[in-house]
Amino acid sequence: MGMRSTTKSGLDRLPWWLLAFIGLAVLFLWLLTEDGDYAQILNTLKKGVGITLFLTFVAFTLASLLGLVVALGRGAKSRLIREIATFYTEIVRGVPVLVLLFYIAFVGAPQLVVLYNWTLGPLIDADLIEKLRVRDLSMMWRAILALTIGYSAFIAEVFRAGIESVDEGQVEAARSLGLTRWQTFRLVVWPQALKNILPPLGNDFVAMIKDSALVSVLGVQDITQLGKIYSASTFQFFETYNVVAFLYLIMTVSLSLLVRALEKRLKRGQEHKT
Repeated sequence: MGMRSTTKSGLDRLPWWLLAFIGLAVLFLWLLTEDGDYAQILNTLKKGVGITLFLTFVAFTLASLLGLVVALGRGAKSRLIREIATFYTEIVRGVPVLVLLFYIAFVGAPQLVVLYNWTLGPLIDADLIEKLRVRDLSMMWRAILALTIGYSAFIAEVFRAGIESVDEGQVEAARSLGLTRWQTFRLVVWPQALKNILPPLGNDFVAMIKDSALVSVLGVQDITQLGKIYSASTFQFFETYNVVAFLYLIMTVSLSLLVRALEKRLKRGQEHKT
């Protein structure tokens, strides 16, 4: 009886949506083995999976670093630094990601090349380095730059909220013990803030994977772009976009479950300490 009730309670705790997703996954695997068209589509799109993940990981890493700098800037003593960081955050958050992609790709990137050549002009004239051309900056790196800028503003707010969640009394106690501002941040503030930062940061990573599909408008060979090309050439729109949607679902659902597991683990760790 005890074993049966334990099993029943375990099934009750299992989310129905996850069972439905597992059912879709089983159906998808069956289609891959039974339908040659689906297998061919997956084989065509698998290169795009690597590009999507590479683009997302690089852009998210850079966005996190830039977001941390902006968040620290918003908490700086200097009003000028605070205003600059706030201006950056509000302006970038007010621009849609798709518009930002076009702006960085066709306006920002060329101007960046001009600035590079102007700054390093003496070295270029001395033939120590080569002059950079706009076409040398690939669309993939323009997309990475755009996603980095776009998400850094949102991640900065995540970092700022996490840092401000630490009790001010602990900061004052650390300073009274003779710790510098950097030591206080590294040893006292950051370890506590990280527990509050990781879950929303994981959610932003999942959101970036979905928004990475927008880079297809620049011709980057991600999952969406390869699916668009394949479906246009074979007219298998139904099958192709089924595979495209499911590939994104696999990545986002897996990462969402990982974020939830991490959040529960951090919560259990906090309860254990208390």
